[in-house]
Amino acid sequence: MKRTTPSELLIRQRLTAVTRGMPGARKGDVVSLHQTRVATRRLREALPLVTSGSRGRKLEKSVRRLTQALGPVRELDVALLTLDEFEHLEGVPRQAIVKLRHVVSEERRLLHEEMCRRLGKIDLEKLHTNAVAAARKMKAPKGGGFRDPKRLAAADQRSARRALNLRVAIENASSIYLPDRLHQVRIAVKKLRYGMEIARELRRSQATARLRTLKDAQDLLGRMHDLEILIARTRAVQGASSAPNLRVSAHLDKLVRRLENECRQLHGQYMASRNKLLAICDHVEHMAQRQSGTASAA
Repeated sequence: MKRTTPSELLIRQRLTAVTRGMPGARKGDVVSLHQTRVATRRLREALPLVTSGSRGRKLEKSVRRLTQALGPVRELDVALLTLDEFEHLEGVPRQAIVKLRHVVSEERRLLHEEMCRRLGKIDLEKLHTNAVAAARKMKAPKGGGFRDPKRLAAADQRSARRALNLRVAIENASSIYLPDRLHQVRIAVKKLRYGMEIARELRRSQATARLRTLKDAQDLLGRMHDLEILIARTRAVQGASSAPNLRVSAHLDKLVRRLENECRQLHGQYMASRNKLLAICDHVEHMAQRQSGTASAA
């Protein structure tokens, strides 16, 4: 019986997470949809370590299509959850919440239909078969052990590139509240986190502190982004041809101010976390250099 290699196990675990969550995602379950989308991102991060060339590009493209199909509905789910949260806060006009919830819910219904149509065009079983086949072609580590120095070196190098991208994104965002640039920091944090998760698994490490720091930063920046999206949707409702009356519009303005205030507060928390993020970048780059030498000697 052929032994499962680290590369195959890496891919199988991520494929299982995708296929397990897909039925619930198709039905529109909020939690399943979110978990499945995250699983597709983790799978995309792992695929380049086990396959390359045209086959690798095809696999990555298929998984990217899954991520993109799930994205719009997930964005509206977050908007609805945020509205539910703000509805119970003192000083937030209920009329504004009701108006936005109606608009967003109707848009979600339409986008869910589109999501199911797009998912129906993707052969998940074929994707699973081809990804596992690609992983099986990877040679097992020398000596029969589970650790794979060369594969780990590749994962560390990939994480180091992610770390560099994060460092650049942080520098570009500077200390001013610039939503678009902060969104790029969030993307860079997320990619580095998923890359470090792979290196951690291949290293068989139990360390989680740095991953928790990245997750906290990702959540914080994600919250800012979600609030900015909701602000934009609120402004769109105010400027639509079927715009609300002046009273409701004033309530929407009040909600926007509340959202903007929270964004500024979150930005202050992000600024306080930047040094920790840069320290993680330093660590990842150092590990990549060290592992590269180990793999060369193997």
